[in-house]
Amino acid sequence: MVQAATLPRNEAGIETAVGILKQRFGDRLQTGAAIRAQHGHTTTWIENQSPDAVVFPHSTEDVAQIIRTCGAHKVPVIPFGTGTSLEGHVNAPAGGISVDLTQMNRILAVNTSDLDCIVQPGVTREDLNTHLRDQGLFFPIDPGANASLGGMAATRASGTNAVRYGTMKDNVLSLEAVMPDGQVIRTGHRARKSSAGYDLTRLLIGAEGTLGIITEITLRLQGIPEAITSARCSFPTVDAACQAVMMTIQYGIPVARIELLDQMSVQAANAYSGLDLPETPLLLLEFHGSDSGAAEQAETFGQIAAEFGGVDFTATSTTEERNKLWQARHDMYWASLQLRPGAQGISTDVCVPISRLAECVTAAQDKAQELGLLAPIVGHVGDGNFHTLVLLDMEIATEVSAAEEFVGWLNDLAISMNGTCTGEHGIGQGKRPYLVKELGAATAYMAAIKAALDPDNIMNPGKIL
Repeated sequence: MVQAATLPRNEAGIETAVGILKQRFGDRLQTGAAIRAQHGHTTTWIENQSPDAVVFPHSTEDVAQIIRTCGAHKVPVIPFGTGTSLEGHVNAPAGGISVDLTQMNRILAVNTSDLDCIVQPGVTREDLNTHLRDQGLFFPIDPGANASLGGMAATRASGTNAVRYGTMKDNVLSLEAVMPDGQVIRTGHRARKSSAGYDLTRLLIGAEGTLGIITEITLRLQGIPEAITSARCSFPTVDAACQAVMMTIQYGIPVARIELLDQMSVQAANAYSGLDLPETPLLLLEFHGSDSGAAEQAETFGQIAAEFGGVDFTATSTTEERNKLWQARHDMYWASLQLRPGAQGISTDVCVPISRLAECVTAAQDKAQELGLLAPIVGHVGDGNFHTLVLLDMEIATEVSAAEEFVGWLNDLAISMNGTCTGEHGIGQGKRPYLVKELGAATAYMAAIKAALDPDNIMNPGKIL
């Protein structure tokens, strides 16, 4: 594992706070080693830093009491959703209390006329969409994992549909949150727009729990499209596939999803999901609209793809066939692990302007090969975001060192292209060194906001800054 920085522990304060919270929450506060380790672990290569206790609130007032108690004794508070984050977001480098929000999982209201809903943070995106289905609505942000909506807001999550529907920051109307002093605030209401004061909603979205804990979310919803057409097309090179993506975006085709799998990823998908795709770079697409509109969009893309050597173009509106393709895409993490049985997969992401996408992806492939790393690439290339999954044996020091070099090099490359070191995974612990490189003096103003709102640094310390 990659060593994570530790912070000074407040042993006396932690002992006192755990005792008080145990009296208040009883069996809803757990201190067993296994559950503490679970709440310090995510799908990352950063070492596990377990909290001292895990507490399960049921309400906003429960969260407020936890934060007031921890604030009074200067004890860290680490929010926990489903544990699918990738950059050490839920680690406890100074110990403290993990606030597991999974039992705050009620859908409080669905306003079909206004296309919005209000949910608690522990509701997962799959649960919400299951609830909405018979009302003809859906929530479009799809990061792949069945993440909690609170965690998705806290990390400013994205996903396969972002090219059409945006990211979490575009789909949250307002939040309720408990701030570091234990005060409950609401950042807005259900109006579609507002010019009332500072945009605290978007300040908290992407703050990764460092400024407060989200306890309610008001979300935009979308009507389920009349028709959905999926398409796939194979290309001779990654560069050709990326050029087709750029042309598609420039033509203004309202594509809902456009995903890239490099040759190695296609090989993994064929083996794991029982597909028979040509083992060359592949684009998967989805078009939403009317029957004629979605079909026309797919046809136009097919013509663009042909200009860049695209072959085996296939479009389908059959639900079973569409689901099979997209399930294979969502299973890419597990499929890629089969390329090297027993290896650990280290996922990292960057995002660049679409005009630099082909160059960045190709350079990443070349660098991985130079370092002797197996690193399949997939990406939400419609907005310039892609992921590499480095497969390595964590017991081999030279491999770990090469992987660290690769991740650092890729972050620096994206930043040099006027991109970002993370398009959707967030900063957490893993990408802290690159935030200053990317934003420079702006990080000092982030630190000033953090210090003003959380002077004792109890809210998810050691993350972002």
